[in-house]
Amino acid sequence: MRFGVVPLAEAEGAILAHTLRAGGRVLKKGRRLDAEACALLAGAGIDAVMAARLEPGDLGEDEVARRVAEALAGPAVRVAPAKTGRANLWSEAHGRLEVDRAAIDDLNAVHEAITVATLTPGVAVRAGEMIATVKVIPFAVPEAIVADACAPVAGSGALRVMPFRALKVGVIATWLAGQPEARSAQGLDALDARVRALGGGVVITRRVPHAIGELGAALAEVLAAGVELALVLGASAIVDREDVVPAALVACGGRVLHFGMPVDPGNLILIGEHAADAAASVPVIGVPSCARSPKRSGFDLVLERIFAGLPVGAREVMAMGVGGLLPEIGSRPSAREDRPEGAARSVRVAALVMAAGSSRRMGAVNKLLAPIDGVPMVARVVARVREVVPEVLVVTGHEGDTVADAVAGLGVERVHNATHLDGLASSLAAGVRALDEEVDAVLVCLGDMPWVKPETLRALLATFAAFDPHDGRPICVPTCAGKRGNPVLWPRRFFAEIEGLTGDVGARELLARHADAVAMVAVEDPGILWDVDTEAALERLARGGAHEDT
Repeated sequence: MRFGVVPLAEAEGAILAHTLRAGGRVLKKGRRLDAEACALLAGAGIDAVMAARLEPGDLGEDEVARRVAEALAGPAVRVAPAKTGRANLWSEAHGRLEVDRAAIDDLNAVHEAITVATLTPGVAVRAGEMIATVKVIPFAVPEAIVADACAPVAGSGALRVMPFRALKVGVIATWLAGQPEARSAQGLDALDARVRALGGGVVITRRVPHAIGELGAALAEVLAAGVELALVLGASAIVDREDVVPAALVACGGRVLHFGMPVDPGNLILIGEHAADAAASVPVIGVPSCARSPKRSGFDLVLERIFAGLPVGAREVMAMGVGGLLPEIGSRPSAREDRPEGAARSVRVAALVMAAGSSRRMGAVNKLLAPIDGVPMVARVVARVREVVPEVLVVTGHEGDTVADAVAGLGVERVHNATHLDGLASSLAAGVRALDEEVDAVLVCLGDMPWVKPETLRALLATFAAFDPHDGRPICVPTCAGKRGNPVLWPRRFFAEIEGLTGDVGARELLARHADAVAMVAVEDPGILWDVDTEAALERLARGGAHEDT
């Protein structure tokens, strides 16, 4: 390929390197110049253009992208038509993404003209989710280089999705004498949710004393029910290969494959199996205590491999150490925080940014993506909240991936609400359910209120912290000029009621129900009253005008 300045008289057939305007038309970069385009450029007084001209043996950027993407694609992976030198690869199944990293590293090392970027290997992906992209940098590449790039991956399924199987799962929870009965049930909902999320179902559940004999008998019963995976959630963590859970597995005819893993949380996991005959075996997992929380742990890494039909033995488990330090689960009895014994724990507040709505009153435009000072509205809200609250979760729904992209890089966690059409309450409940168990309160912020000042958020947090926790910290509501506004700070004691809300009115009815628990926080911030529901409101507020409701 030759690239450089080309006299217009010689430019027909060349590829335009930069977008130009001529004769009231826009000629975009990457366009192959024909006689009409050259005439338009000449009429605009342009006598030369920056362009690329293909030589014998060159392939155009789209053809290169297509060939490389098709060489990469393995089972359950679809290649989209190439455009502007880019071909995206999409998952065709709900499953686990497998990536041959060495092969893709080799491909990327062939030549700077061809690049491949993928999602993190091993992540769970949905059907219709983009998993990789091939981008060709120049407008053309010699065919010989393309062949060299495809060689490391051709036919190898370097990118493949292993679909999750609809496994039948049995769960056994144990209890200890003197332990509250609720303890043995704690975490069963989290296990059930994990299994359902991967397409499986819990078909039998048993609760038995934490003893070898009783647990072994329960395991035998569960396995006889025809399950394809057995999970044992012990009342006490497994601390040795001879402990109750592994001993019970051996007692009922199973065997221990591996104990422990280099992933935290999740270190104390047990991997076992029970073979009813030589042809088939059922995985048996001693579940680590951290799995009582819905937060991701090493248990999820193992569970996803099993559902994807991938081996889970000592070799696979011990290869999980790099990247195995996962976010902490604050409710763990041996959490990472290095705090002196008996020292008081500071108040911990998380923020939810509600960004799941369909913004119907804005028409076809998603108001959360409307620019405010050049930044998407939801990103402006998140950035202001992050100035004050380090722990922020964004609840998405309508156009969830696009909204998530708008706040990418801002250090927040995403919670997607698949039932967002049921109303604001369902999104609020989804966000509250995702909070860590040691969060003392949640600051509920609305993604369409971008003018709330950080000083207002600090005032709410300061008011909350000033109350004696033994007396019950209050619901903190900001007011301006005597009017209530948002965001609202909710103590943990109201979380269960929030999760039980329905409809599209948010937590308004809870404020009325618990009026005696509300602390009004006066602020000089009209932004707490200004939300954006229409294009007119957005334009008026962007110009500094008053909101129609003030």
